[in-house]
Amino acid sequence: VLTDAYLEDEYWDDLLRVTGGNTDEGLARMTIRASSGVFGFMRECGVRFQPSLTGTLNLSRTNAFFLGGGKALVNAYYLTAERLGVDILYDTEVLALHIERGAVRAADITHKGFPYTVQARAVVAASGGFQGNLDWMRQYWGDAVDNFVIRGTPYNRGRVLRNLLDQGVASVGDPTQCHAVALDARAPKFDGGITTRLDSVPFSIVVNRDGERFYDEGQDVWPKRYAIWGRLIAQQPGQIAYSVCDAKAVALFMPSVYPAIRADTLGGLAERLGLDPPKLRATVERFNQAVRPGRFDNTRLDGSATEGLDPPKTNWARAIDTPPFYGYPLRPGITFTYLGLRVDERAQVLMQDGRPAANLFASGEIMAGNILGRGYLAGFGMTIGTVFGRVAGEQAARHARN
Repeated sequence: VLTDAYLEDEYWDDLLRVTGGNTDEGLARMTIRASSGVFGFMRECGVRFQPSLTGTLNLSRTNAFFLGGGKALVNAYYLTAERLGVDILYDTEVLALHIERGAVRAADITHKGFPYTVQARAVVAASGGFQGNLDWMRQYWGDAVDNFVIRGTPYNRGRVLRNLLDQGVASVGDPTQCHAVALDARAPKFDGGITTRLDSVPFSIVVNRDGERFYDEGQDVWPKRYAIWGRLIAQQPGQIAYSVCDAKAVALFMPSVYPAIRADTLGGLAERLGLDPPKLRATVERFNQAVRPGRFDNTRLDGSATEGLDPPKTNWARAIDTPPFYGYPLRPGITFTYLGLRVDERAQVLMQDGRPAANLFASGEIMAGNILGRGYLAGFGMTIGTVFGRVAGEQAARHARN
């Protein structure tokens, strides 16, 4: 599935760079090492893999892709759980976990509208972040949240996270940090999924609603930089931006599910995007004049750059001069938030006094902030969830048996 080796030290260096050092090295290295051993487990659970597709972030050496995507992955896990005799309750919400003397004693739930209390020998918290709770998000982002797109379910509201933090569980992560990407602005508010993500940035210029560029579109290979663009767009007026390219570039990236906005002239494209035509033309002309000759190569950092332009474009800079011209409107797309529960290498949740909760473990987005203090690497959320899901499950089962 992978075309070449991706060794631990390189993986760690990539993670260190994107997080700016905001990571727990012990947990991060544990995750990286364990990731090499998950393929057999996943295949045993019925997960199938496929080679990376053309235009999908240039990930053939570092990332494996599920055949059928995330839905097929989840379906395979559910079928495996059912074959093992696991009872799965639908239409069920956990309202609260009750911690007494450092252990979870019971959970209050609703099932098909009726309240129940469930006793617990061991609990794995895997209920995600709070990105679906717009009121909670608004505490940190203000009214800008109204222009955010939530890539997944509206039900990730952070109820369990809030409940546990209120009972003295140690927190980790900055509540303003999240995995945020550039999404097609025409996507629905919730649950648009991966098909609304846009990977056009490296092969385009990105302007705000004033027609001005605001960041280096070619700073690094896309897997290490695609997740900074959600935050960058969130900081622009109206939380909106536009990716603009020409006929030379439009086939180099995986398109959104929505068609590109197209025009035969830059002025016509500006009008269709709702931008000021003279301003966009001037921005493109300045960019074109700053592009230096170079050998364009979309598969690597090619050094094809601008000169004397602020901000620069340091790779994949080519003049935008071949009609027709194409544009995509962009919004910040929130994948998951980084505020979470502090854990140790056994996935055991820690209390504020540093002691582990006796029978409480965590996996996935609710604890990813231990490793992802900020920034993101393509696929690393799935890696954390898979590695810590296995660890948390093993530890919870061992505790329950004992």
